Amino acid sequence: MESFWKKVKLKMKDFLPDHSYRMWLGPIEFVAAQENIITLSCPNTFSRRRIKEHYLAGLEKEFQGLGIEDAVIHLQVHDSKTSRQSVEKGRKTKKSTPQPLDLPSIPAARPRLPRQLSLPGLGNPFDTGRLLKKSYTFDKFVVGSNSDFAYSASLSLAQGGANGNGALYLVSDTGLGKSHLSQAVGHHAINRGVTDKVFYVTAEDFTNEMVSALKNNRINSFKEKYRTRCDVLILEDVHFLSGKSATQNELAMTLDYLLDAEKKLIFSGCYLPGDIPKMNEQLKSRLSLGLVTRIETPDFKTRVKILRKKAGMGNTPMPGEVLDYLAQELCDNVRQLESGLSGVTAKASLLGEKIDIDLARSVLSNISRSKKQITVDTIKSLVCKEFSVAEADLVSASRKRKYVQPRQIAIYLARKYTDQPLKKIGRSFNRYHATAIYSINAVEKAMKKQGSYVEQMNYLYKKIETAKA
Repeated sequence: MESFWKKVKLKMKDFLPDHSYRMWLGPIEFVAAQENIITLSCPNTFSRRRIKEHYLAGLEKEFQGLGIEDAVIHLQVHDSKTSRQSVEKGRKTKKSTPQPLDLPSIPAARPRLPRQLSLPGLGNPFDTGRLLKKSYTFDKFVVGSNSDFAYSASLSLAQGGANGNGALYLVSDTGLGKSHLSQAVGHHAINRGVTDKVFYVTAEDFTNEMVSALKNNRINSFKEKYRTRCDVLILEDVHFLSGKSATQNELAMTLDYLLDAEKKLIFSGCYLPGDIPKMNEQLKSRLSLGLVTRIETPDFKTRVKILRKKAGMGNTPMPGEVLDYLAQELCDNVRQLESGLSGVTAKASLLGEKIDIDLARSVLSNISRSKKQITVDTIKSLVCKEFSVAEADLVSASRKRKYVQPRQIAIYLARKYTDQPLKKIGRSFNRYHATAIYSINAVEKAMKKQGSYVEQMNYLYKKIETAKA
C-alpha cells in the first residue's frame, strides 16, 4: 500500500505548484493501511486541518483511481521520525505472522461539506485556488455614499437580479472594498446553496495557470475547466493583463462561453477597462458588457461608521471621540482605518492603558503621513537626486532606459504619496493618462519579480516618509 501512496504523491507533484506541494503534501507520510482505510501522518494540527479542508477529497479520489474502492483517509498528528521508527519496528517483529493494526475507530461515512472555492485544477482535484475571506460578506460591508451603488449592484448580481446581464466590473483605488464586495458575491452563492463552483483568481493567477497549461500540453483541460466547470468567476486585478495578448485572447473567449451560459462574472481593478493600456478591444468590450461602477474614498461619516463596525466586531469599547479622531486623520482608505484601529487596540491591551485621544495620537504618529506635505515636485527632486538624472530628462520624450525607469518610479510614487488625479500626474511628466497607468503597472510587476527592486523602492518610501528627501 505504501507504494500506492508514493504513486499518489508523484501524481500530485506533477499537478500542484511547487510551493503548495512542498508546504502541505511533501511532509505527509504513510503510516498504515487496513482494507480501504489509509492512515497518513501530518506534522502538526494546522497541517492536518489544511489537508482535510482542501486536499482530502482529492487524495481519496486518487487512491480510488488506483483500484482502492471507497478509499477513506485517516489523518493523524505525531512526530514523523518516531512514528516511522515504530512502524518499521512493528513490521520486523511481526514479519512471520502479520497482525492487523489497531487503528483508531473511524466513522463508516463522513459527511462532506461543500469545498469553499472548489477550483478544479488541470484535471486534478487539489487546486482549490484562493480562499474567500470569511469576513468579506455583505452583512459585514459598511455602506456609505461612496459605495452604495456598488453594494447594490453586487447584491443584485448575487441574488440573480436583472442588471442587463450577469457581469459586474468594480473599479477603485487600493483598499476601498472591491475585494470585499467581489468575494461577498461568492460567499452568497456558496452559503445559499446556489453553487460551490466559485472560481476566485487574480489576473496573475489566470495568466500563470495558462502558461503552465501550455508548457505541460494541457491547454484543453485548462479551457474546459474555466468554460464548463465555473458558475461564478471572480477575477481581480484585471489591469495585470496589460500587454499580455495571448492571455487576453484566451480570457475573451472564455468570457464568451460563460456569458452565453448565463454565469456570474465579477471583475475588479484599479482602472476602468478603457483606460488599461495594451489591452485588445475584444477584451475591453467584454469587461464593459455589464455594469461598471466605481467605489470612491469614504467620507468622514462613512469612515466613522466603518470604525464603529470594526470595533464592534472586535468587541472593543471605543470612545466616540477616538473614533472621530481616527476618522479625521486616516482618510485614504479602509485598510488605513483598520490599521489605525488595530494599533490603538493593541497598544491599549499590551500596555494596559486607557483608550483615549492621547493614546490614539501616539499610535497615529507612526501611521499617518500627510500627503498634502508631499508634492509631485518633491518626488521629482528625490528621484532625480537618487538616480542622478536631470529633471528635464525625467520629463522628456526620451525612451532611454536610464530615464524610463526613474520616470516610471516617480509616477508610481506620485500616485502613492499625493492626492493628485492620475491624469494630472501624467501631465506633470508630459505623459498621457494611459502611459501613467502603464508606468505604475511596470513598477508593480518589477517589484513582484526582483528582490533588489523591492529594496530600492522601500528605500525611497523611507526617504519620503521620514521627510528626508
